[in-house]
Amino acid sequence: MHIWRAARIAALFLVWSAGLAFAQDVTLTSRDGSVEIVGNLLGFDGEFYRVQTDFGDLTLDGTGVLCAGPGCPDLESYVARLQISGAATAGDVLMPALVEGFGLRYGYSVGREDIEQGVVRYTLTHAEQGRLAGEFVIRSGTTNEGFADLLADHADIVMALREVRTNENALAQEAGLGDLRRRGRSLVVALDALVPVVAPDNPVARISVPDLARVFAGEVVNWRDLGGPDAPIAVHLRDADSGPGQAAEDLLMQPAKLVASDTATRHRDNAGLIDAVMTDPFAIGLAVASEPGETKPLRLSGACGFTVGATRRAAKTEDYPLTMPVLLYRPGYRLPKLAREFLAYVAGPSAQLVIRRAGFVDQAMERIAIADQGERFANAIGQAGAETSLAELQRMVRVLGPMQRLSPTFRFRAGSTVLDVQSQSNVQLLASALESGEFDGKRVVLIGFSDGAGSAELNRGISLQRAEAVREAIRASVVNGSLERVSLEVASFGEALPMACDDSAWGRQANRRVEVWLREDAAAAEPEDQR
Repeated sequence: MHIWRAARIAALFLVWSAGLAFAQDVTLTSRDGSVEIVGNLLGFDGEFYRVQTDFGDLTLDGTGVLCAGPGCPDLESYVARLQISGAATAGDVLMPALVEGFGLRYGYSVGREDIEQGVVRYTLTHAEQGRLAGEFVIRSGTTNEGFADLLADHADIVMALREVRTNENALAQEAGLGDLRRRGRSLVVALDALVPVVAPDNPVARISVPDLARVFAGEVVNWRDLGGPDAPIAVHLRDADSGPGQAAEDLLMQPAKLVASDTATRHRDNAGLIDAVMTDPFAIGLAVASEPGETKPLRLSGACGFTVGATRRAAKTEDYPLTMPVLLYRPGYRLPKLAREFLAYVAGPSAQLVIRRAGFVDQAMERIAIADQGERFANAIGQAGAETSLAELQRMVRVLGPMQRLSPTFRFRAGSTVLDVQSQSNVQLLASALESGEFDGKRVVLIGFSDGAGSAELNRGISLQRAEAVREAIRASVVNGSLERVSLEVASFGEALPMACDDSAWGRQANRRVEVWLREDAAAAEPEDQR
């Protein structure tokens, strides 16, 4: 808490002092001379002026005003500048690849300059005109540093491996940057995952999530307790202020109500963690799946026998419990046109191949045939409780059999009816597909599932309510089209298709979800428990 108070004071001081040092007087006059605005120029994006006035910060269309004063920009030689700061997991490889892909697609000549350790500058030059169009500076550090840079006006976009914290968002609002939790302020660019890794000759192949948390908390200290040799466990984690380090706390430790051990060896980067694990046969680390090195990843399991690995598909559907989104946060003011075009490219289909080649899980929607989900259905049969009858399982297979599962999955924040950040992104992804007509003439069915706590009948009702909540969120997000040509339905099967064991908080959270299923023939029979 004291750290954030200090950060808040420092950030606000920097913003204030920057205003004193660099404020530039301008007078903006409407072309008919009837309106005149005097203030300090805060920014110009090539189209709009952002001016600090006695009436607050104003944004004005440059085509409608004339600018006079020492702060007026040179309209003929304007260069868009964008500062991107945050998690090195995104900044080292992913964002440079996306900048280069953007330049290639839109006809810019892209140059790279390494300014200092962790800081690179990209220049985008019009290939035909030979004129500099933009400069993108990428600072690779931590998620914390990215938000601090945003508050200090040293960044326009934050690369994050977690959602913005409540105190960070409050500081952003106080600094005039807007509510970073509002729709449109964040973009899920890609997905990564945390994966437990060991040396290749370690005989252990799987570990339960509760045991994994206990290992990193220092409660399990010998491999013998995990089915391995009688040897002490050496624990390796990323720095606590790094994106992967904070994701480990959020996804693994907090649900188990545990805290990482002070004896764990911390690493500034993933490469250092991987090297430490590779040179110690009795080490275990929590690495990012996009950079596993030559280590052996462990599959996650539970007492009921379920296992899941950090595969691309498991991460994309969020069936893998330690999946983490790679987010871009942007403030509430208008970015330069070139920056907006870049963000549109990042969110579009052209960038998905670039994201995959960079080693991350892309956001392109995939269809998964029921024939490719045999393990899931085998688990459902093997773990069916007393209240999940054979008839109910047969009904589920009968309904889902003619359909395909789509990769987006919706989950809610723990103990909340609010969709998590990845699910909010999936709402936009599905809404865009519906607006584009991709599913015209088809049936899109949102199917709710639950954990096994409580009665089966109650769980079916709760999971149906979740599916209905997702449907309403999608309908509210379809603003440029109509849903008349597609059948958007809801159904529920409660606890009949678990993704994980219910013996841990993360397992129950994984089971509480809404999946998307697609049937090509919209005229086919309705789902049997549609309401």
